[in-house]
Amino acid sequence: MKKAGAHIYTFLIFLFLYAPILVLIVFSFNDTETGSRAVWGGFSLRWYKKLFEDRLILEALRNTLLIAVVSAAVSTALGTMAAIGINSMKRLPRRIMMNITNFPMVNPEIVTGVSLMLLFVSAVKLFGGRSLGMGSLFAAHITFCLPYVILSVLPKLRQMDPNLYEAAQDLGCTPVKAFFKVVLPEIMPGIVTGLIMAFTLSIDDFVISYFTSGTTQTLPIYIYSMTRKRISPEINALSTVLFAVVMVLLIIINIRSFKDRGQSQREETYI
Repeated sequence: MKKAGAHIYTFLIFLFLYAPILVLIVFSFNDTETGSRAVWGGFSLRWYKKLFEDRLILEALRNTLLIAVVSAAVSTALGTMAAIGINSMKRLPRRIMMNITNFPMVNPEIVTGVSLMLLFVSAVKLFGGRSLGMGSLFAAHITFCLPYVILSVLPKLRQMDPNLYEAAQDLGCTPVKAFFKVVLPEIMPGIVTGLIMAFTLSIDDFVISYFTSGTTQTLPIYIYSMTRKRISPEINALSTVLFAVVMVLLIIINIRSFKDRGQSQREETYI
């Protein structure tokens, strides 16, 4: 009886969380002239067709993907180097650096967005250059993605045998070759996880992008601008596409984590 009650409770929690998203997905296929969210007019892909015929939406999609790819790649490279540096520190400096690293994640996004906007505006006034735009978006997204990459790579560095790097050098590898031949393959799962997480966070961000975008529009900002007028049914289709992309990336992350845990357990059993 207790087990059945627990299952029912869990089902109700998930229903409460995902019912609005399911309604949105269903009505993105609604075949009505006005895209009514109260009357079902039959199954159709008309709103997806209109979505991909909209030049402004496609431009916002291009900006979003470009920012997400570049910021994910740069933050992954910088985060990996930072994680290696933090891992090599002594205990007290390492704890201080970890606290500094964790702060952007617990800091409210609106505070981060406003502070970055003020920083970029001040930098433009002092050093010249263009106002807020793609450059400020790149910098802002790299900034808030970095801590997540660091936290993804650090556990892999701690799991690795610290003597492997020195052993590779004793066997004739240069420090650079030892890193790429020994260290990098060991921490690669953490790097890939951090890359996917950074991409997911960047493509889905609204608050920080809103304050640092200037006249440049990303998909979340474009959706917000659409809701300030008449809510178009294209929003349902666009939101469904975004939800599907993020869901696929999260599934990939979970599958990789499951495989890594299974591999670690097999190695421990073998040892």
